[in-house]
Amino acid sequence: MVTSDYIILFVSLLPSFAWLVFYLEEDPHPEPKRIIAQVFVAGMVSTVIILGLESLFHSVVIPLGVAKYSILSLLGLAVIEETMKFGAARFIITRHLEDFDEPVDAMVYLIIAGLGFATVENIAAAFKSNNIALEITSLRFIGATLLHTISSGLIGFYWARSIMYKSKAWLYKGILYGTVLHAFFNYLILRFGSEPIVLPTTFLAICALFLLHDFEELKHYK
Repeated sequence: MVTSDYIILFVSLLPSFAWLVFYLEEDPHPEPKRIIAQVFVAGMVSTVIILGLESLFHSVVIPLGVAKYSILSLLGLAVIEETMKFGAARFIITRHLEDFDEPVDAMVYLIIAGLGFATVENIAAAFKSNNIALEITSLRFIGATLLHTISSGLIGFYWARSIMYKSKAWLYKGILYGTVLHAFFNYLILRFGSEPIVLPTTFLAICALFLLHDFEELKHYK
């Protein structure tokens, strides 16, 4: 039983670490490992706060007649997750501003925080299903984990712009876009969850291409 638990834990970690390695390899000036680790852990810890806020959100809106999986509910849950992932990254970075010296760093750190959050989700999903099949890992790789990579990276891109242009309006716009993207993906999963997830996957693939373009764009700014 113990061995099985370790295997489940190992497999559930693969999606997040695969994306983490990918984006760190894309970073022209890798960030200090200690800061990467701190932001990643902060993203994981944010899960506890997010769960509490989501529970509070439901306790408030459901009695008001808002369905648990309505568009309004999905938007509310998404904005909680996106703002808290941003808060987790910002909390660490404000203590290490010397390592936040390029616009692309905003995207890198937000993606790392998002992957920290996704890691906890993956572990919970793996143990809940008690299934270590490769298909479960694959679905998390192209589904929820990629979603958090994209939504957090998108906010990171606009966070970078807010710093470059000295306007918080860019950051607010990024949180709005990240929230809508997140909620729309969840809607697609709920709508087509019992069918082949071609549409949600295609949606994420297209968004990933735009994110990589944004990543490349920021690389040219110092």
